[in-house]
Amino acid sequence: MIEIRNLSKTYKQHLALSSINLRISTGIFGLLGPNGAGKSTLMRIMATLMKPSDGDVLIDSLSMNSHPEKVRKVIGYLPQHFHVYPQLTPMEILDFVGVMKGVSNRKERREQTVHWINEVNLTSKANDKLKTFSHGMKQRVGIAQAFMGDPRLVILDEPTVGLDPEERLRFRNLLSKEGQNKSILLSTHVVTDIESSCYEIAVLKKGQLIMDANVDQLKERACCKVWEGIVPSGYLENLAEDTILCTEHRGSSVHARVLAEEKPFNGAKMLEPSLEDGYLALLGGTCS
Repeated sequence: MIEIRNLSKTYKQHLALSSINLRISTGIFGLLGPNGAGKSTLMRIMATLMKPSDGDVLIDSLSMNSHPEKVRKVIGYLPQHFHVYPQLTPMEILDFVGVMKGVSNRKERREQTVHWINEVNLTSKANDKLKTFSHGMKQRVGIAQAFMGDPRLVILDEPTVGLDPEERLRFRNLLSKEGQNKSILLSTHVVTDIESSCYEIAVLKKGQLIMDANVDQLKERACCKVWEGIVPSGYLENLAEDTILCTEHRGSSVHARVLAEEKPFNGAKMLEPSLEDGYLALLGGTCS
C-alpha cells in the first residue's frame, strides 16, 4: 500500500501542491490534470528527487522522509523528459540502473536487463548507442529502466509520448501484466491510456486534489450531458466555446460533440459519456 499523507509543496510563495492525501493499492492508478496542476511535482516528490514542504509518502509503511535511500531501492521512475548519455547502449543503461537498485548479482542483473529490453521490443537494438535512437525508442528504454530491480512502486510520467500505436498497445499490455503485483502510478495527457489501463484515478487542478475515485465515477460527471449531431447552419457560434468537445466539417455542414446540461440544438442526440467527457466536465465549463 502506498500512502500520500498531507503532502504539500511551496516554491517561494507559489503553492504547487496543497495537502494531498491518497492511497494507492496494487494495480494501475491514473493521475490526470491540466498543465500546471502539480502532477509532475507530486511524482518527483514520490521519486525522492524533491523534498515536500510538508507531509510524507509511505511505501508499505516505509517513510520517504525518514528513509529516502531505502525508498529509492523499491521504486522505479520514468520522468517526463528521459535523458541519458547518448554514448550508452540499452544494456549499459539498464545494468547501471540495476546496480543502483541493489541488484548486486551480475548474472541476475543481466537476466533482468535482457528481460526488460525484450519487453519493450528493443532486443535487436540492445547494444546500439542511444544517439542512433528515435525519440520513441529512447522512451522505451526509459520504460524498461523503470521496471529494473522489481520495484514495489513504478512512477511513470507521460510514458506514451513518442510511442507509435503498436508500441502503445504493447505498453498497455505490459502495464496490465505488471500491475498484478505492484503499484503503478501513471500520469498522461492521453486520457484513452488512462481509460484502457486504470480503474482508480485522481485528478489534480492548481495543486488541489479535486477527485479521488474510479473511472466509472468520473464518467458520471458527464452523464446526460454529452450530445452529438449536425449543427444547423450559422448556429455553431451560438455555442459557448467551453462546451464544444470537438467539431468535424463534413462538406458544408459541421458535426459537433457538445457538453451541455440541455439539448444544445435541434437534431442533437444524447451519448454515453467517455472518460474524457467526464474529465472535461469536472475541470470546469457549464457542466461542472
